[in-house]
Amino acid sequence: MRTINGIDEIESLIGQELGSSEWMTMDQDAINTFADVTGDHQWIHVDEARAAEGPYGATIVHGFFTLSLIPKFSTEVFTIEGVSIRVNYGLNKVRFLQPVVVGSRLRGTISVKDVIRGDKGTQVILEHTIEIEGQDRPACVAEVVTLLVE
Repeated sequence: MRTINGIDEIESLIGQELGSSEWMTMDQDAINTFADVTGDHQWIHVDEARAAEGPYGATIVHGFFTLSLIPKFSTEVFTIEGVSIRVNYGLNKVRFLQPVVVGSRLRGTISVKDVIRGDKGTQVILEHTIEIEGQDRPACVAEVVTLLVE
C-alpha cells in the first residue's frame, strides 16, 4: 500500500497510477448477498440454472456490486495522511464495459486524474479501472471525486 503525505503530494501525482489492489474472486454467495441487500434479484444474477442458458452462460455480477468494490480496492492501494477527513463527494462518470461472470477475479487500478483546491476542501478526482483477470477490457471505469479536508 502506498502512503501519500497530504494534498501537495497527491497533487504532484496527477496523471500517475497509484497502483493496483489484490485480485478478488466474485462468487455466487457474494452475488446473492448483494441481491438480498439491494433487492435486485434479477434472474441473470441469482438464478444459476436459467443464467446457464442465458447470454453469458452463467450468472453475472451486478454492475453496482462491481462499482461498490471501489472503497475496498482503494484501501488496498493507498492511504492519505495529513488530512482530517476524507469523504465521497460524487462520481463524474461511470461506465460498465463488460459483464463480470461468476467466478471471475477482479482488481482495481487507480490513477490520479485531477486535484481541485477549494474553500471547503480539496476535490481529488481518481480514475478507478476495475479489471477482469485475463480480459482485455475492464468491467468498469469510474471517475470518483473524493473531498479532502486538512
